[in-house]
Order: sequence, then structure tokens, then C-alpha cells
Amino acid sequence: MNLKHIGIFWGKVVKGKKRGKSLGFPTANVKLHRDIADGIYISLATIDKHQYPALTFIGAAKTFREKDVKAETHLLSFRENIYGKRISVRLLVKIRGNQNFKSAKMLVLQMKRDKQIAEEYFKTTKYV
Repeated sequence: MNLKHIGIFWGKVVKGKKRGKSLGFPTANVKLHRDIADGIYISLATIDKHQYPALTFIGAAKTFREKDVKAETHLLSFRENIYGKRISVRLLVKIRGNQNFKSAKMLVLQMKRDKQIAEEYFKTTKYV
């Protein structure tokens, strides 16, 4: 089954600031070469011909006063080192916009809610 998507990007996974890992949400960072609306997306990542349910952040990390727009994808239930590998990410559903949180703790609470939304989505949606 091919899920409809609202955007797609791909590239080599590069090292970031490792902030996601320190917050409990490690991410695959990819440099964007096209404009995609800021926000948090339920997504589907493909690495080495295998697909993984994921959450993707597009934008500048407002909570940390960053200016550079980036793409960070957190693969749900995945803990392998993929630096240097090629990844393709299909954005399926936008669940919220980019927000500025008063603290990293408040951001993590929201990220946990976002992850729950994504997990529920994938429980009821088939992907291949």
C-alpha cells in the first residue's frame, strides 16, 4: 500500500548537535535542499530499502534560539547508528506547527505527546 504524502526529502544522514539524543529523541539529520513548511510531521523513513515509522521536525529550533532551518527525523523504536547512510523521508501528516517552548522540559513533554499521536496513527494505518 502506498501512503499519500504531503512532502518528501532525502539525503545523507549528518551529525547534528546531538540535542535530540540528550532529550531522549535521537534524530537523523538531513540538510534540506527545498522549502518545506515548518512543523512536526508524522513520517515514513526509508533506509537500505527498509521503511520505519517516524516523526520529523522541519524548521529552526525556536526553543534554543536557532536560526538555521533543518530536517530532523526521529525513527520510532529504532536505535541503530545511521550516520553517513542515505535516507528518504515521506511527510504524511502535519500534526502541529513549529513552537517556542519556555524550557527543554516543556519541549520534551510535547515531544512525548507527538510521539503518542504518531504511534496511534501507525497502529491504524498500514504501510509497506
